[in-house]
Amino acid sequence: MMQSWLSISPTSPFSIANIPFGIVSTCEDATPRPAVAIGDFALDLSAFAAGGGFSQLPSIQEHLSVFSRTTLNDFAALGRPVHKEARSYLQKVLQEDTPYPSILKSNVSLRESALVRLESVQSHLPLQIGDYTDFYAGLNHAYNVGVLFRGPDNALQPNYKHLPVGYHGRASSVIVSGTPVRRPRGQVLQTHVAGSTGPIFGPTKKLDIELELAAFVCTGNTLGDPISIDKAEEHIFGLVLMNDWSARDIQAWEYVPLGPFNSKNFATTISPWVVLLDALEPFRAENLWPGETGAQESLLPYLQQQRLDSVYDIDLEVEFRTAGLDEPTVITRTSARNLLYSFPQMLAHHSVTGCNMNTGDLLGSGTISGDAPGKLGSFLEQTKNGKEPVKLPNGVERFFLQDGDEIVIRGVAGEKGGHVGFGDCRGVILPAHGK
Repeated sequence: MMQSWLSISPTSPFSIANIPFGIVSTCEDATPRPAVAIGDFALDLSAFAAGGGFSQLPSIQEHLSVFSRTTLNDFAALGRPVHKEARSYLQKVLQEDTPYPSILKSNVSLRESALVRLESVQSHLPLQIGDYTDFYAGLNHAYNVGVLFRGPDNALQPNYKHLPVGYHGRASSVIVSGTPVRRPRGQVLQTHVAGSTGPIFGPTKKLDIELELAAFVCTGNTLGDPISIDKAEEHIFGLVLMNDWSARDIQAWEYVPLGPFNSKNFATTISPWVVLLDALEPFRAENLWPGETGAQESLLPYLQQQRLDSVYDIDLEVEFRTAGLDEPTVITRTSARNLLYSFPQMLAHHSVTGCNMNTGDLLGSGTISGDAPGKLGSFLEQTKNGKEPVKLPNGVERFFLQDGDEIVIRGVAGEKGGHVGFGDCRGVILPAHGK
């Protein structure tokens, strides 16, 4: 296992096997700029590049300006071969037996200017997001929700195992981890009032979470020219964690006939560090339903993949915090292997019409749930749509989120000492305006 000359906790999600990219600022310099996370530090790539840090990587010399940008879009647009080379180079600079000790290991001046403790940086959205699409690729979640509303005999819609279902979300309200979430207001039905057939306006009473992964597009396609399934991975920059906050009572009233709208446009939280696909390559895995993807006869050729290990063995968890608890409580543990469709399949399907994807576009996976209690990625499933409470320590119960509640999503692949993780994807609920 590769080791770093930096002291890195064996439980850190940011081992030298990872090297995720993000955008940070500091009190000393409020300008957002690119960085990578390594252990308890952020390596400021703007300062690193200015100090000659990339001098032993000739292929990046003409592109050094990307490390002075306020987003990662220009770096992402260089394509996966460049990302792979940059990550590999940074690993060599940071490894214990580095072939370039004078670059950073023994360069006290550059270490002081470029290595910043994570606790002292402010994270920002890693890329400027032009478009955001959320899919529905978690098979267990789709089945569980279908059972709730249509029964077990009609849980999955006829199209579900033929294509990755999705909807166009709202890019402007995608926010970085740590940004508070204001409880939305909207139209909801008074289902508890006998004879009521119309809506009232007020704060949602069914504020929910959705445990997801999401992929950033690095290079797009021209309008009218689809991205083929065998080329789709080359168009993906990397993955983040995502929480697609949802107002279930607003959603229930509005979603017919065109699907979610105001119930999901108020906030979508993502983790700040983009984990490159090359970092996740060792953790490729088949999904948990052999035969459901790949050569499955129900998939049309444009969605059939050459290999079945097209998802990732990432352990995911949801932690719940609130004032009434003595300590944070994990309410969900599940795996990214519960995705029926891969991100390359989502991208191939999204662009099959000739839809032009762009650098920075964000593709959400949909809620990732397991097949048993304790593995469910939403309160909608855990409480059976508000019928059975989630029981927490100290007698605390929840049907859906209350003001002041905080959700922290985490994800990690690999063993201790070599973790490839995402860091936190967190948000706390603020009261609705007008209360």
